[in-house]
Amino acid sequence: MKVWLDGKLVDESEARLSVFDHGLLYGDGVFEGLRFYGRRVFRLDEHVKRLFDSARAILLKMPWTHEEVVGYVLDTIRANGLDDGYVRLVVTRGTGSLGLNPHLCEKPSMFIIASTITLYPEECYRNGMPVATCATRRPAPAALMPQVKSLNYLNNVMAKVEALQAGAMEGVMLNEQGYVAECTGDNLFLVKNGELRTPPVSDGALDGITRQVILELAERESLPVREASVTRYDIYTADECFLTGSAAEVIPVATLDGRKIGETCPGPVTARVTEIFHEETRATGTPID
Repeated sequence: MKVWLDGKLVDESEARLSVFDHGLLYGDGVFEGLRFYGRRVFRLDEHVKRLFDSARAILLKMPWTHEEVVGYVLDTIRANGLDDGYVRLVVTRGTGSLGLNPHLCEKPSMFIIASTITLYPEECYRNGMPVATCATRRPAPAALMPQVKSLNYLNNVMAKVEALQAGAMEGVMLNEQGYVAECTGDNLFLVKNGELRTPPVSDGALDGITRQVILELAERESLPVREASVTRYDIYTADECFLTGSAAEVIPVATLDGRKIGETCPGPVTARVTEIFHEETRATGTPID
């Protein structure tokens, strides 16, 4: 595998960062995950823009332009000869001292990985997956802005551990007010009486790229959709529920906390959303060649 690291494509075994890198020492950095299908990168510009927005929000000055980063992503995919797969794009604060001061880091580091990914078993896409509510809460916006995709993911990791220990594949994370924010790595949608509903970003949800695609496609298909606060009760009594994410794509939820959701899984709306999402990913995107 070839990895893009600070201006060079190197073998995976040669891709190294300093132990003094603040991304490693303090989780000080940002990242993006994106997919490519049939040698087209899906929503590449949107992902790169969000990367720059995340960096700007934490006062991490990017020494590359938007256009350069787009080119580096395409170069990495080409170097690995992949038609379909996943890209992880990571920017760290860079090498500094053994202290929190980010101003002592001379320049950021960036690496790009292009590989394949299987986030959940195929069976979960066919029959839905079990999800559990986590005790670990989503960080409050005053503590860590939910729109920043930072490298500090320990909160999500511990919530994921809770879900796995409960026998689930994914965990629902609540905010401090008890409303559903999102899952540990995915956004959440429910369906009630034919209407799609998803938590607003003000409740702590990441404004996911795939989430935005689903909102766009729903409008195009004249599917009623709204952003509104969601409780666990709303999910328990929903007709359908599904999760979205760049890696997960669209995946139906069969149960929450052992409670069956709806009569069939996936339900008709989830099945239709999945179909039009797959059509969109195969028909659009930035060409790799």
